Amino acid sequence: MDNINIIVPELPESINNAIIIQWYKKPGEKVKIDDILLELETDKVVLEIPSTIDGFLEKILVKTGEKVKSQQIIGILKKEKFLKNQENNNKNITKLNNTVINQKKILNKLNDFSPSLRRNIKKNNLLLDKINNLNNLENIKKNEEKILKNNDTEKKEMSPIRKYISKKLMDSKNNTVMLTTFNEVNMKKIVKIKNNYKNFILENYNIKLGFTSFHVKAVTQALQSFKKINAFIDGENIIYNNFYNINIAIATERGLVAPVIYNTNKLSLIDIEKKIKKLILKSNKNKLSIKDLVSGTFTITNGGVFGSLMSTPIINPPQSAILGMHVIKERPIVLNNKICIMPMMYLALSYDHRLIDGKDAIGFLMLVKTLLEDPIKLFL
Repeated sequence: MDNINIIVPELPESINNAIIIQWYKKPGEKVKIDDILLELETDKVVLEIPSTIDGFLEKILVKTGEKVKSQQIIGILKKEKFLKNQENNNKNITKLNNTVINQKKILNKLNDFSPSLRRNIKKNNLLLDKINNLNNLENIKKNEEKILKNNDTEKKEMSPIRKYISKKLMDSKNNTVMLTTFNEVNMKKIVKIKNNYKNFILENYNIKLGFTSFHVKAVTQALQSFKKINAFIDGENIIYNNFYNINIAIATERGLVAPVIYNTNKLSLIDIEKKIKKLILKSNKNKLSIKDLVSGTFTITNGGVFGSLMSTPIINPPQSAILGMHVIKERPIVLNNKICIMPMMYLALSYDHRLIDGKDAIGFLMLVKTLLEDPIKLFL
């Protein structure tokens, strides 16, 4: 066939919806294999849809801002050998339809206006043929936005990712019995390891050694001793995960995402650091795939990077617990009956009390503390 359909990729059941946020090509425009045609935003991640052929974009079936479903046809490509004839046809069609297209754009823009402004246009009999170009319409829109901003209000629809975060937080609040237990950890030995070996690791592995990899290591070992904290509730059943996939919360411009480091029990400290670095780069460039986000069993979030001293993290359903790390502060503590200044960090474990008893939660957090304060145990 000469026509090739542009299809929404297969989305897992956990993805609630997807929205086209931008088409990079226009109908009639040439494309090459792997050229990015459009960006699709799901409630978890932004996906780029590439061209599968050399040719041109014949038709866009679903416009920017509209919702789409898995495997839906959203546009049509045509192979390159038909390009010249189609380009000539497109030029003629464009000339004939310019007026109609312009008026459709004007009508679409009018729908964006506030009800009061639309009533004013109707009241003053401001017909479409008197709005002779989109620039005039844009000026009207800008004046309306300026008025809104002068009144200290601005209305903006939530992005799919922000809607997803909102829904997940409400689900967590409404469907878990959440309790938080706190402890503190003396980070002196880990700080010393980090300072002593940071140059060696940078030179040999081209990565910066951070604190999160130590936490992932400690959490993974502790989860193997406290199986319920790696489990979740499914109706009236408890599902025990015999694998260890740790979500790492990362703040991006689009919102909070929590990509997964898989099978952390099989990874070295250096391997974990590499995974973290890769996920952060992908998150910041909106390059995360669906595979980066599914099947996590436990989440770690680090408010310390923003200076948070203490917080109560919210569980990431269907998981049963989440660990909050915080800023490291020099604080006075008592060691061997002496007051010492040590780099201390508060830890917060939020857990679903329906599944996890306080004894297990406290025991888990104490084990994490022990492993971090004596990190040689992480490697034995």
